[in-house]
Amino acid sequence: MRGGGVAVSLNLAGALIFLGILIAPGEGWRPWPNQKLNNTATNLEFGGFKKYEGSSEFVHMKYHMGPVLTANITVHIIWYGTWQKSQKRIIREFINSISAVDVKRPSVASWWRTVRMYTDQTGSNISRTVRLGEEKSDRFYSHGKSLTRLSIQSVIKSAVTASTRPMRINPKSGLYIVLTSDDVYVQDFCQNVCGFHYFTFPAIVGYTLPYAWVGNSAKLCPGVCAYPFAVPAYIPGLKPLKSPNGDVGVDGMISVIGHEIAELATNPLVNAWYAGGDPVFPVEIADLCEGIYGTGGGGSYTGQMLNGGDGATFNMNGIRRRFLVQWVWNHVLNYCTGPNALD
Repeated sequence: MRGGGVAVSLNLAGALIFLGILIAPGEGWRPWPNQKLNNTATNLEFGGFKKYEGSSEFVHMKYHMGPVLTANITVHIIWYGTWQKSQKRIIREFINSISAVDVKRPSVASWWRTVRMYTDQTGSNISRTVRLGEEKSDRFYSHGKSLTRLSIQSVIKSAVTASTRPMRINPKSGLYIVLTSDDVYVQDFCQNVCGFHYFTFPAIVGYTLPYAWVGNSAKLCPGVCAYPFAVPAYIPGLKPLKSPNGDVGVDGMISVIGHEIAELATNPLVNAWYAGGDPVFPVEIADLCEGIYGTGGGGSYTGQMLNGGDGATFNMNGIRRRFLVQWVWNHVLNYCTGPNALD
């Protein structure tokens, strides 16, 4: 639920590999403020940091018979707070790129093919089609600038019950994503989450709708939630990478949005695809690969990524833009995979 040329520069790679020695190899990594670099693998694995890279003998991704999104998926966006038009364009294009055809490889659509491998009990695959649906703006911060996890559902209720142009209700194949601007704090943001997903409660919203929240960390914690385009001050010697679309906060959000959409498609009601025995704290297909963006990723090393002629770092192409999106778990290979894999 958490929560985005071919080689990284030698200085950065060296620093990352050095940190990887301190953090157990095979653990996907994000520089959480309260994380100690000398934690053991056991602490990382069972302390709410359940990430793997290639640990096939330890990962048992199972299907728990719940629904997955096999019908065409429509992503409805609620823009909460103040958003620039340029920021909205970046996020819209990423979502539209998931189903795009004839896009230069490695592509976002190729990344989605791994998600599509997951099926329901009838053998039907996750839908190939992911399209952008209705959008709603809440630029007046109707629920304030400090939100709890539960109040995210109230934001959705306001959108679907609005007196003018209410957002469409689509419980079967709709995903509702609340995106908060960089001046909004959400419970646990920057401490151990950059985004999360769940489903709305009928008592609050009136319907059971799969939804996600992702925040723009540009002002609050870019070194955590927009990593590696920003790095935390408490990790010396590490330089940030150049973001592909010139907006560190939004480029960091893209990977988290991809993370949440992949998990919503495969586990919309938290009773379908996940590893582990506790549905309250499921380990889902993106959780297993957090912090992994290319071949060799694991520990604190992001893996082999691509460098553009302008010096920007990315790992997949959209319709007109480039993005950095984390890999997801391939339950057939029992491994994290992505379209930019070198093997």
